[in-house]
Amino acid sequence: MPENPSSTASATDQPTDFFRPYDTGKFFDEMLLPDGSVRPHYQRLHQRLVTMTAPEYEERRRAVDLSFLRQGITFNVYGDTKGAERIFPFDMVPRIIPAKEWDHLEAGLIQRITALNLFLHDIYHDQNILKDGTIPAHYVLSAKNFRREFVNFEVPRDIYIHICGTDLIRDDQGRYLVLEDNARCPSGVSYVLENRRALKRTFPRSFEAIGVRPVEHYPDELMRVLNYIAPTNVSDPTVALLTPGAYNSAYFEHTYLARQMGIEIVEGRDLHVRDQHVFMRTTKGLQPVHVIYRRIDDDFIDPTVFRRDSMLGVPGLISAYRAGNVSLANSIGTGVADDKVMYHFVPRMIKYYLDQDPILPNVDTYLGSEKEDLAYILENIEQLVVKAANESGGYGMLIGPQSTAKECEEFKRRVKADPRNYIAQPTISLSRHPTYAGGEFAGRHIDLRPFVLYGENTTVIPGGLTRVALRKDSLVVNSSQGGGSKDTWVLYGED
Repeated sequence: MPENPSSTASATDQPTDFFRPYDTGKFFDEMLLPDGSVRPHYQRLHQRLVTMTAPEYEERRRAVDLSFLRQGITFNVYGDTKGAERIFPFDMVPRIIPAKEWDHLEAGLIQRITALNLFLHDIYHDQNILKDGTIPAHYVLSAKNFRREFVNFEVPRDIYIHICGTDLIRDDQGRYLVLEDNARCPSGVSYVLENRRALKRTFPRSFEAIGVRPVEHYPDELMRVLNYIAPTNVSDPTVALLTPGAYNSAYFEHTYLARQMGIEIVEGRDLHVRDQHVFMRTTKGLQPVHVIYRRIDDDFIDPTVFRRDSMLGVPGLISAYRAGNVSLANSIGTGVADDKVMYHFVPRMIKYYLDQDPILPNVDTYLGSEKEDLAYILENIEQLVVKAANESGGYGMLIGPQSTAKECEEFKRRVKADPRNYIAQPTISLSRHPTYAGGEFAGRHIDLRPFVLYGENTTVIPGGLTRVALRKDSLVVNSSQGGGSKDTWVLYGED
């Protein structure tokens, strides 16, 4: 579809009122300055948008939605009684990050995943950071996902987190902050790749003129990481993606990535362990598997070691893993780094292992199990965001300013009953971005999930999943809570 507006547009379809600046209010707006003028790195995109008519934009938006539906770009919502798949809502106005800004983010993300991997190796071996009191030992040893069974186990290449999705936000001053680390089975990269395809088709000339760095190489980079951690005695490893199955909320992503990497997608019932080796059932018989990109949590991956009632895992898989005959990404035990209490200590990890100050700061965090912090949380819960340590997807969370008195009282009871399981943070005025909502453009809150690959080299894919809260004034961007996504354009540096 050509990018020039139709020459036959009627007078009522003129573009002058379609994309107009709005009141940015007290928020940091990614595209607009407080006076309504456009930030320099958005100038070319803005020029394109103001030439469009509302019918032209609607036509392109419907075409993208139809394309997503035909390709099955959907997600499932846990607890949805209708059980229906939904199109992942996509807003066509991309987020743009200039090169210098991205360089800062990239350095901070590499610093962070490096420290987290060193931390995981330490707590599963010598535990020096615990012995010297830099992190109180009880926080790690009481973590839900600390796997005592793997203390002193040598993971392939000493890498625990191979794929990480770190959530970033910007405050009202435009400062980037780390919201959380997703170190077990981070989801969303399939939408990054498909969002990019959609916008390249929709705005081809704008895309080329602005100079956007590619993201399409992600499957190749991921495959390099998976091959890198293969057992050392295997020259041509077979890699498979292990999924919980079609009812998982991220099943589209599982099938998508397996297809992009040219590997098999398997469920637990498709794998068989014999003599501490893993085999995949095929029409030609059993085929050995050497590397598993697993999208199943530790608890369900092997019923002989973890949850005995799991129907999703592979009996004997951990035995093969311990014997060094199969490698897993991410490694067993990474969930302790996902614990929101551990998040509080990441700046200490960076200083301890790297002797550096954090490039990307955390959000101020209060721990329910600390006496003074607990008192502060209980006294100020109406102004805080309270989170359960091991929940995700927007679940197990209270946003005090948007909650009722009854909901706040209920969370007080939860925190007092299990203080180790809760943290609290101040309510951050997340940055906003122009988003098409209700037939017009308005500011909607966003975050950013870049994806980091840690193998022989560390790679941060230039972009990431920008999630957007489509509901007015909502701070919850998760798809399961009514959020959508945007493409993220990282610009090349100046010549």
